[in-house]
Amino acid sequence: MTLSTTLLLFIGALIFSGAGYVRSDASDHRYKDSDSVPLYANKVGPFHNPSETYRYFDLPFCIPEGVKDKKEALGEVLNGDRLVSAPYKLNFRDEKDSEVYCRKKLSRKEVEQFRRAVEKDYYFQMYYDDLPIWGFIGKVDKESKSDPSEFKYFLYKHIQFEILYNKDRVIEINARMDPHSLVDLTEDKEVDAEFMYTVKWKETETPFEKRMDKYAMSSSLPHHLEIHWFSIINSCVTVLLLTGFLATILMRVLKNDFMKYAQDEEAADDQEETGWKYIHGDVFRFPKHKSLFAASLGSGTQLFTLTIFIFMLSLVGVFYPYNRGALFTALVVIYALTSGIAGYTASSFYCQLEGKNWVRNLLLTGGLFCGPLFLSFCFLNTVAIAYNATAALPFGTIVVIVLIWTLVTSPLLVLGGIAGKNSKAEFQAPCRTTKYPREIPPLPWYRSAVPQMAMAGFLPFSAIYIELYYIFASVWGHRIYTIYSILFIVFIILLIVTAFITVALTYFQLAAEDHEWWWRSFLCGGSTGVFIYAYCLYYYYARSDMSGFMQTSYFFGYMACICYGFFLMLGAVGFRSSLLFVRHIYRSIKCE
Repeated sequence: MTLSTTLLLFIGALIFSGAGYVRSDASDHRYKDSDSVPLYANKVGPFHNPSETYRYFDLPFCIPEGVKDKKEALGEVLNGDRLVSAPYKLNFRDEKDSEVYCRKKLSRKEVEQFRRAVEKDYYFQMYYDDLPIWGFIGKVDKESKSDPSEFKYFLYKHIQFEILYNKDRVIEINARMDPHSLVDLTEDKEVDAEFMYTVKWKETETPFEKRMDKYAMSSSLPHHLEIHWFSIINSCVTVLLLTGFLATILMRVLKNDFMKYAQDEEAADDQEETGWKYIHGDVFRFPKHKSLFAASLGSGTQLFTLTIFIFMLSLVGVFYPYNRGALFTALVVIYALTSGIAGYTASSFYCQLEGKNWVRNLLLTGGLFCGPLFLSFCFLNTVAIAYNATAALPFGTIVVIVLIWTLVTSPLLVLGGIAGKNSKAEFQAPCRTTKYPREIPPLPWYRSAVPQMAMAGFLPFSAIYIELYYIFASVWGHRIYTIYSILFIVFIILLIVTAFITVALTYFQLAAEDHEWWWRSFLCGGSTGVFIYAYCLYYYYARSDMSGFMQTSYFFGYMACICYGFFLMLGAVGFRSSLLFVRHIYRSIKCE
């Protein structure tokens, strides 16, 4: 455990310093007049389908001589970035006015290809000195036309760059398409196109250190930060009041129970016990499918640790806007290094439950989350390959990920499992477990697992649903998320509410003399993940304009994996909270 913790701290420092290197070195260039400044074309794709992106030159633009691909880091490739040298020459402080860089006769096939791109609102993305540039490929003229067959399609052929500089550094770049310089793509015929660009330079007083502030200010909360804070605080206060109200009632009920049981102990010994004390000989009876239960607990604990480290990195500023691939790199590396925590937690708890086949338990732990994720990746990557999209990972990147899993994840999982097996920890049960289990009395339908999960998941979900929109708009849109402090507060509220609601439902279950609370507490804690996936359906159909088989597959496929991860993580939180609570109440009474 100490080794895993040390490795985690090391990798956190490594990622932080690495991100700082990217920020300070990759873009902290000083230039002289007419020096060449790197400009890379990244990708093109339908504006409303963020996962469906293609290489820039997959569209029939003019391909200059000596085009070179930029070497990309692991996170950039996972993010779908495929940078290649752009056809424009934007030398430092070198102004150009309507300079033609290409004359091309577009064939009927190329006209049709461009027209389809314009019809689907294709955008392009470039990077100039690590500053992002966005623009649309063309426009559709729908003015006073109701019939789609009458629409006219135009391709922009003149891009105007305005670049701001401070002494010898590039501070800001804006790209505007000339609305009067168009190529008509409406008819299926060959068209002569003359592509040109204009470059204007302006001096600014903005310091280089603040050049990324523009993108942080134009994040997903542009002019609604105060309203956003108010909504979050209002939601959190409401949920905390409900949680506090529930906790107060629970404490009063428990106090009455303790007083009642204390009086019963002073009364006759043959007086029949009722309520949760009655099942003290069964409440610590180990659950069914103990290997799966321990593996779920280990995987959930690993994902919880991963989430905490990601929040630590985000709060210290690692994931600043357009730090390409930093988040994906952190996710892959930290997940690999936290596998020791999963192995240790699962193996030690499995041994506490008197499990014998700890090797099989370790294999189950390693595949419980990675297995569904791998199957989803195989299907979605095949779809991306069929579409020839940049989301398809190159063979070399897949080999790197397999090597990380083979050389880092698996060994640490085994080491953690061996450490957990040798920890010799015993399960701390305040009460002796009887030889034969008591029969659970008939219970009404609303005390079964599914209704309890619905009640347990709704309250935590209500604490986070406001923030979910902003997260979805960032992950599955083109907005930037930068207010990580709000997100961290919401996450803490989510953990508190999940713990309280699971504890309350566990108490009511025990009070009804139902002693099979182990799996129920895990399922109730993780049920918020089911609500988040239900929100995915609402967001896709009501709040987004995503369409097409690839985008739909990517959205629902990877969101299923994310929600499954939430299920495991919050399930572990719910069970741990219930375990502490059950141990506490049974330690507070005398159990014969």
